Amino acid sequence: MNARRIEKADDPAAVHVVERVETGRIDLVRFLYTDHDGIIRGKSAAGSRISDRLQSGIGHTVGMMAMSMLDMLQPVEGMGPVGEVRIMPDPSTYTPLPYAPGAAAMLADLVRPGGEPWEACPRTFLKSAVTELAGDGYSLLAALEPEFTLGRRVPADDGPDRLVPIDDSLCYSSTGFHTAHDYLIELIHDLEAQGLQVEHYYPELGHGQQEVSIRPAQALRAADNHVLYRDTVRAVAMRRGLWASLAPKPIPDQAGNGTHLHLSLWSGEHNAFFDPAGANGLSDEGRWFIGGLLAHLPALTALTAGSVNSFRRLVPQTWAGAYACHGVDNREAAIRICSPMRDDPEGSTNIEFKPSDSSANPYLSLGAVIHAGLDGIRTRAEPGETVDVDPAALPESERPPRLPTSLGEALDALEADDLLMNALGPLRRTAYLAVKRADADAFAGQDAEQECFHHFTKF
Repeated sequence: MNARRIEKADDPAAVHVVERVETGRIDLVRFLYTDHDGIIRGKSAAGSRISDRLQSGIGHTVGMMAMSMLDMLQPVEGMGPVGEVRIMPDPSTYTPLPYAPGAAAMLADLVRPGGEPWEACPRTFLKSAVTELAGDGYSLLAALEPEFTLGRRVPADDGPDRLVPIDDSLCYSSTGFHTAHDYLIELIHDLEAQGLQVEHYYPELGHGQQEVSIRPAQALRAADNHVLYRDTVRAVAMRRGLWASLAPKPIPDQAGNGTHLHLSLWSGEHNAFFDPAGANGLSDEGRWFIGGLLAHLPALTALTAGSVNSFRRLVPQTWAGAYACHGVDNREAAIRICSPMRDDPEGSTNIEFKPSDSSANPYLSLGAVIHAGLDGIRTRAEPGETVDVDPAALPESERPPRLPTSLGEALDALEADDLLMNALGPLRRTAYLAVKRADADAFAGQDAEQECFHHFTKF
């Protein structure tokens, strides 16, 4: 062990990373972040230089946070060709990548050259939301519940490549277990090797659609886990000659892929959502948190379902949660109050936020949900009566409001939401809106096949 190199590390976690890189024969360490369009990007450092890079990060242009999913740089003041940030890895997130021998990864913040937080860093946004929540005495336990489509990328005779599903099995059908078995076993091994605790797996409704759920974690860890999850799902498929997509609607005529957010609020060891004497088993805080989510829901969709493709999925009677309402085990409501497990009612009391998918940046998504829910608690926002039927089946005059039906409409709602705009801050909100408006414009003239192609190849 090179003592001089270890001395450069400024904390025990960094020392441990250097040791693991050397003993694990790691040649490249990826520093990963997620941009405003939900694309996982990054740079890698040579394993032999990791001690230095843990101190300095890797230089990066400020312009990348104004880049769209089509790699089109948007005109945002302060995010042009002039300016530098550092991709600064978090040593506590270090993990070898089992699907990429010789490589490891760390999740990273974007910081100024002097090490100060940069106002456009998504991971810092979530950290700040977590800190604000802690100031009120709470922490958030979250589980992101992703779906994805497994298939093959096939060239078309006329038009863009298509995603052809691995099977045409039925929802929860044992046929789906059989066809995807080898891939899923490798995926589960690789996820767990990175510290992600797999809870459930089953074939879902769409052809080739899979769902592998991960155990809850504290908010920042849950978002970090989702970045690793997305990369692992796709990488394991590629190594097998397959293609996996977490895009909201990778195939126009098949079920969409959601990433439902399961949330519970904790005060020390106590689940602050839990009250067996409360309506539907929820405490005042749980009810007010839902009230906050509902109050900000149209704007939230711009961050939790933040792609043009998201709104092909977010439609009524698809269990996507297209109406601004809440209900007990109502999978057509935007917010579902989940039935607790009888062996652990307090620990398992949680709500499910349904208008969410993997084209969202998980740090912005979870951070915005925290701000909205905390606002509900602070203002004691009442969510109203639960809706315990399919909202679409109600007479039109009695239906709850529809969520935005396009990305443009969702962005309009976000711009009109003072709480979330203030939370995002001037630079981040300007860049986010510019990138997303560019997406809406770019796909306005494209047909469904072109739109789905660009999304299934990137998410």
